[in-house]
Amino acid sequence: MFQKNVYLERRKKLKENLKTGLVFIIGNEESPMNYEDNTYHFRQDSTFLYYFGISSPGLYAVIDIDNDKEVIFGDNLTIDSIVWMGTHPSIADKARSVGVNLTVAVKELKNFLENIKKSKQEILFVNPYRDTHKIKLFNLLDIHPNNVSENASVRLMKAIAQQRSVKEEREIIEIDKAVKTTGEMHIAAMQMTRPGMSEAQIAAEIQRIAVASGGQLSFPTIATINGQTLHNHYHGNVIKEGQTMLVDAGAETSMGYAGDMSSSFPVSRKFTSQQKDIYQVALNAHEAAIAELKPGVKFKEVHLKAAATIVEGMKELGFMKGSVEDAVNN
Repeated sequence: MFQKNVYLERRKKLKENLKTGLVFIIGNEESPMNYEDNTYHFRQDSTFLYYFGISSPGLYAVIDIDNDKEVIFGDNLTIDSIVWMGTHPSIADKARSVGVNLTVAVKELKNFLENIKKSKQEILFVNPYRDTHKIKLFNLLDIHPNNVSENASVRLMKAIAQQRSVKEEREIIEIDKAVKTTGEMHIAAMQMTRPGMSEAQIAAEIQRIAVASGGQLSFPTIATINGQTLHNHYHGNVIKEGQTMLVDAGAETSMGYAGDMSSSFPVSRKFTSQQKDIYQVALNAHEAAIAELKPGVKFKEVHLKAAATIVEGMKELGFMKGSVEDAVNN
């Protein structure tokens, strides 16, 4: 968690950008794997983390711009929970640590929102990526899950994107940590890969490094000899001489900032001539994209430069023909 003033300043900037309305942010819940108390690793919603910083399940946050009021809704641990999980700071203590002085039990949330609706104040929320959030919006705001997307606030999503897309120096430090750990994960995979190993052994070492750094994987690891399948999470193949290994993996810091890299490397000590030619095309595109990066350049232009470099390389190798410009445009 960053210092209190960071979250105060972020919320202040959001309020200045939006000018009016009530921002409603739903935090994530625990997600059970096979029964209620056996959960997946908890990951707080990124928007909730950005503005409120608290990585605890079952929280809701309100930023009432018109009345200059901020509220966190949440419930303290019961004695039964404390027996299993130990003591934790109260919701009020957690809220104060990010500059919020008003906390309310979750049971009061529906009535609170109903009063807001009666007052005709606009309730702003982002388009949810979890079905549980859609159900909550149904229960709290009477918006059917099928209609959530069309009721999500475009101006809120644009304001958040505008604010979060420009990283603060403290965020860059966190991203740098994540990327360095991610690099270590990929280098370790390259160094350990040998014929006769399983993909699972590579994937296990990648995860070990991420967890040992104090964080987690930022997404499920792809470690495969079948790189032609884009999201291949099967790790059951035995690696053989002459094959190419693809790793797509990233580390996430305890603050929720992530790395994401892909690498391809030979199982043998060197690429074959054909593997080397294809790899060089990808490397040329990568370097061409980096050379294009500077303030004011749009992501799309960088992408198109990389795409053109790939088409040129594929033409030279005889895999494509015709106009490079036409191929990229299509």
